[in-house]
Amino acid sequence: MIVLCALVTGAFTVLYYAIDIPRANDLAKAQSNVFLYSDGSRLARTGEINRETVPLGRVPKDVRYAFVAAENKDFYSDSGVSLTGTARGMVNTLTGQGTQGGSTITQQYVKNYYLSQEQTVTRKLKELVISLKVDRSNSKDDILAGYLNSSYYGRLAYGIQAAARAYYGKEVEDLTVEQGAYLAALLQAPSQYDWAIAAPEAKRLVQQRWAYVLDNMVGEGWLDKNERQRMLFPVPLAPQPGAGLSGQAGYLVDAARRELMASGISEQELAGGGWRITLNIEPDKQRALEQAVRSGDSDTDSDREAPSGAPAHDPNRQAGAVSVDPRTGHIVALYGGRDYMKHYLSNATRSDYQAGATFEPVAYAAVMEAKRQNQGESDLKQIRQTAADLGIGPDADGFTAPRATELGLMGVSPLEMAGVYASFHHQGKKVTPSIVKSAQRGEERTELPGAVGGQAIDPGTADLVTSDLAFSRRDRDRGGVGPAVVGRTKQSVAAASGPTDDRKAEWFIGATPELVTAVALFGEDAKTTKQVRLRHIGDGRPAVIWNLYTEQSLGGQPPAASGPEYGGGSGDEAAGSSPHP
Repeated sequence: MIVLCALVTGAFTVLYYAIDIPRANDLAKAQSNVFLYSDGSRLARTGEINRETVPLGRVPKDVRYAFVAAENKDFYSDSGVSLTGTARGMVNTLTGQGTQGGSTITQQYVKNYYLSQEQTVTRKLKELVISLKVDRSNSKDDILAGYLNSSYYGRLAYGIQAAARAYYGKEVEDLTVEQGAYLAALLQAPSQYDWAIAAPEAKRLVQQRWAYVLDNMVGEGWLDKNERQRMLFPVPLAPQPGAGLSGQAGYLVDAARRELMASGISEQELAGGGWRITLNIEPDKQRALEQAVRSGDSDTDSDREAPSGAPAHDPNRQAGAVSVDPRTGHIVALYGGRDYMKHYLSNATRSDYQAGATFEPVAYAAVMEAKRQNQGESDLKQIRQTAADLGIGPDADGFTAPRATELGLMGVSPLEMAGVYASFHHQGKKVTPSIVKSAQRGEERTELPGAVGGQAIDPGTADLVTSDLAFSRRDRDRGGVGPAVVGRTKQSVAAASGPTDDRKAEWFIGATPELVTAVALFGEDAKTTKQVRLRHIGDGRPAVIWNLYTEQSLGGQPPAASGPEYGGGSGDEAAGSSPHP
């Protein structure tokens, strides 16, 4: 043991004297990211870095304490490193368990300012040694200033000054302690915790972390307890998207970035630029989907004349759609909203509206799985597990409400539902829709997970669900039972549709062998962004959009977007609902 300790001490001593504090990494030379369509044509160029270094004296003292309370309460007394956190990180890196938090503020500053974001044992060893040296050669105030100015806060904002402007539209010296606590909480997961695009669960988590920061400040004597109790969560401003991301471009880029981060690329690495990212989006299908939404969501066609002077589209109605090739899992078209520059939150990936009748096939699949496993009737636990196996979050908002599965009260996104129905069409193998075809930076090429995974449900169950949903025109003419009519396509179509129980959303999800497309309309107040009931609900607009897009994408000409053949009419009867009698 003595010899082993001596060897470890000797090795570390050699490393300590061999590794010098390097020059700062040069983010100023960061390049743009280039996003391409599947055919190689350019979609967008992004990557301009927003940063401004400020002296620590411009940062209010209570805001500084908020960051220390969030990340490293012992910052002013520690040696600059956490040996246990570093060791845990090395073990996780070696065993492939991903990144590991627990680094001190000094270590995070060293990683941001001197090193790269790569997750390797070598980098972690360098981080440890350099952090010890930096702590000995720099004051705590210098280290904290460097940390605040080098950290990435999301919205392409590097440094606390850029973050103050991006989230609250003010200079750093004008930040309140509540706002500083939010920015401190944000560092843990900038995109996930950005209030403008956060899912309901993420909003709950960031509010919890915000409260954790303030409570730590009280515990350290940096904040009065009574003052803390009067504080309210400071909702940040809506973001200002960068140039070149208007229309659908921003939604496509945002979906690609999220997928790349899920594959292991850090948000800071992506923001640093230099990536060439090719998407699975097919330009012709993307154009067809955009045209279909514009036509099908209009209030000015022959059957739905808008009042004089009214806009062509109801401003309180949002549309989202995702189209997937079920054979490959590739997202070939995506519609996130009328314009990314005006509506930052993507309607294609948001999961804060109910699924309604489109969830019934999932519950039906759970029943079939329970019978195949001789478990009798399926219960809520079995349904949640089946939903999770197919790609719906088991903790989706509303899942535990009374009659949740019967009424489809859980929150889902068009992206999730497109994946679920694609899984049904792929003999029960889990399809996780993928928008990124390839991503590389210089010679570095990222390995992306396959879109089609293992068996989510039994192939027989998937066939039963698909058959139950299938509804061809000939079946309809013979008086068959099914969802809203799917138009003039000559193929048999598996589909489900209908308004949600709260009448704030309406869905149509249709699947052919080549395309699975989920279309949803959401009621959202244009001024407050709060959920509201949809006007004209049940008149078949999602079915109209689906028909126009599918006919065009499969080589036909779009039919007239009106009449009962497209699920027209009024009320729930026209919307269709249950996928089985």
